[in-house]
Amino acid sequence: MMLTLLKLRQHAGQVLIPTFFLGIITYFLSHAIYDDHGLIAWFSLRHQIEAREAKLLDLRETRERIDLRSSLLRDGIDRDLLDERARALLGLSHPDDIIIFKND
Repeated sequence: MMLTLLKLRQHAGQVLIPTFFLGIITYFLSHAIYDDHGLIAWFSLRHQIEAREAKLLDLRETRERIDLRSSLLRDGIDRDLLDERARALLGLSHPDDIIIFKND
């Protein structure tokens, strides 16, 4: 009986120590992959950054087109008239603006 318990303790030590370290390694690997700062989150953030950089590029191109069109307007035009024409030509306005166009 004593001999069996001694062998059982020896085998338990040989099994428990690697199992313990395997558990620790598994714990850290799972956090490295699935945590808020893990690989999956990193790939998701990279995808969001690429999408927003593409949108930023599109917005910059739109702004350059608007700047070019507005630079073609000549000096000496009344500011209200310039604002009216810019809104009419570009179709841009703030949602809260009320624009009334009247035909003279």
